[in-house]
Amino acid sequence: MLRIHNSLAREKQAFVPIRPGEVRMYVCGMTVYDYCHVGHARVMVVFDTVVRWLRSQQFKVTYVRNITDIDDKIIKRALENGEPIDVLTGRFIEAMNEDAARLGVMRPDHEPRATQSIDGMLALIGQLVDKDLAYQAPNHDVYFSVRDFDGYGKLSGKSIEDLRAGERVDVDPNKRDALDFVLWKSAKPGEPQWPSPWGPGRPGWHIECSAMSEALLGTHFDIHGGGQDLQFPHHENEIAQSEGAHGHAFVNYWMHNGFVRVDDEKMSKSLGNFFTVRDVLAKYDAEVVRFFIIRAHYRSPLNYSDQHLDDARSGLTRLYTALKNVAPAANAAIDWNDPAAAKFKAAMDDDFNTPEACAVLFDLASEVNRTASAERAALLKALAGLLGLLEREPDAFLKSAPGTDGVSIADADIEARIAARAAAKKAKNFAEADRIRAELDAAGILLEDSPAGTTWRRK
Repeated sequence: MLRIHNSLAREKQAFVPIRPGEVRMYVCGMTVYDYCHVGHARVMVVFDTVVRWLRSQQFKVTYVRNITDIDDKIIKRALENGEPIDVLTGRFIEAMNEDAARLGVMRPDHEPRATQSIDGMLALIGQLVDKDLAYQAPNHDVYFSVRDFDGYGKLSGKSIEDLRAGERVDVDPNKRDALDFVLWKSAKPGEPQWPSPWGPGRPGWHIECSAMSEALLGTHFDIHGGGQDLQFPHHENEIAQSEGAHGHAFVNYWMHNGFVRVDDEKMSKSLGNFFTVRDVLAKYDAEVVRFFIIRAHYRSPLNYSDQHLDDARSGLTRLYTALKNVAPAANAAIDWNDPAAAKFKAAMDDDFNTPEACAVLFDLASEVNRTASAERAALLKALAGLLGLLEREPDAFLKSAPGTDGVSIADADIEARIAARAAAKKAKNFAEADRIRAELDAAGILLEDSPAGTTWRRK
């Protein structure tokens, strides 16, 4: 049985869907004012892998990942650029989708945008006001009253007393309590605004996800995911809003992926140590980046470095080389009673343990190399496909340039040099043949001689 580490319970729990055979899942998506960074890539790949596994196990999955297209950062960036907000967000939504597609991330079933979901937010805020869980402050903003919601802090494990003790001295005088958070921001000159019962304004960030998930998945659903940085306060506030409005459980299983770190520091724009997906894909094949992410358990920190990406490239090359040497049998369905398949399934059913699942792939690759079995090659390809891997022809990966970093040689040039080397060997000019081989090796091209001729791949 599938077990998921539930952040709310702080332990692995057997997964029992609310509706048998059906999974409703919501993941917090991107705030679209800049290009996606590696942290965003991790969220996209992790939950894409979760969805792929659930569907492979015959669950009917409805996957929602939202887009935040209105907030303070977006307004600030649009003003800095001197462009309309919808032009800015439209450009970065397109870029996000391009990055996701290159990483092999399937589109969610629904991608609601905050600006298209205002009515649902207003309705939810109205319910909270009617229940005296929200109030309008003197500055006309509407706040959620944390002290009036029992159970605040249950996701993060923080008590209200501890949270209050940790608050800064500078407390907004409009709030009744320092922990209260904004649901509706009153209109400011030059900012986007919508009409509301509390005056023109725009939504706070936290209310967006409560309203969008409710609209598409109902008021009680199975899985809510996102980065570890969202656990508090964002997800804590979602619980307070949704459970406060409806009086029952909001989400059964909360999943949080770990941080991306660089030199043991969290990757963040404030530290200036973040890398955009486009930066990384200029240097590394997109499948290598996906494999790099999947080889770490989703809850563990992911340490970003060129060395770790090089290791991922070497590992993926090993898997593809096995398939190049032994063509997989056609149309082979996975037999889950097969020991390797059963081990793979046990790993994925244990809180989506992708490192253990990848270990099964390497064991299979070794078996394929040893036995030249087309059936084992087919199983390797099929299991890897459940992780979004090994879906290309082996040569398409092995001969692919590592990126656009200016050091790769065109395929035609490589073939011409191989032909020149063959001619040199035929003329018994072995020094020239060795020179060409060394030149290609220095450029990252590995030659493999066999009785059938010479093949090549990029290192």
